[in-house]
Amino acid sequence: MGNTVILIPSHLRATRLPNKPLLLINNKPMIVHCWQKAVESKIGDVYVATADEEIAKVIKDFGGKSILTSKEHKTGSDRIFEAIEKNFSKKPKNIINLQGDMPNINPSAIKLLDKFMTNSSYEIATLATELNFKKDLENKNIVKVETKKEMQINNFENALDFFRLKNINHDNFYYHHVGIYGYQYETLKKFISLKRSDNEISRSLEQMRAMDNNISISVGLTDSYPLGVDTIEDLEEIRNIMKND
Repeated sequence: MGNTVILIPSHLRATRLPNKPLLLINNKPMIVHCWQKAVESKIGDVYVATADEEIAKVIKDFGGKSILTSKEHKTGSDRIFEAIEKNFSKKPKNIINLQGDMPNINPSAIKLLDKFMTNSSYEIATLATELNFKKDLENKNIVKVETKKEMQINNFENALDFFRLKNINHDNFYYHHVGIYGYQYETLKKFISLKRSDNEISRSLEQMRAMDNNISISVGLTDSYPLGVDTIEDLEEIRNIMKND
């Protein structure tokens, strides 16, 4: 095993879009598209961490590897930590948590995160892309990240905040958060030991557990614009985008 392992947490209990990971996009389940994009990055082993046998079977049918976890986890980070603890006697140096509802993520974005993790000192790392202010600022399904400095492609800055809706400070800069995280093993271990914070619960954003406990999050700018699929409208849009994928 190399220095980096990619884990994709996945479950079937989404309320807005039931059975989301297994919904077909161009005749292929959504979770399989995500797994294939991770494999195409060629940076390390890829596993789907799931509580559901149906997801595990689909991944196996396409030649992939999955790890069964508890059904009780509240966040993807908690799920992937269990997968690591149960299945890796030698802990990986870097862990990438890739959300299973971004089927059109570009493998180059995953590579960018891994490059930063390999060459930098960090606690948690993530990515963002340009925000369409007119279209997305008031869209609560789009998670935004706030920084003090304007970001440049391939550069990483410290995140000030993550949110869905709020009054913005025009002295700062705002971007569309991309749901992928990089951790060192010890940071992930510390993160999952912490109590869920009020902001994490009220915003439904697990990264706020880190922010509220003074764990810094470095965010890098990518030109990849993956669509997070949360609603039936998102599903229709991604099916159109990926009709030839």
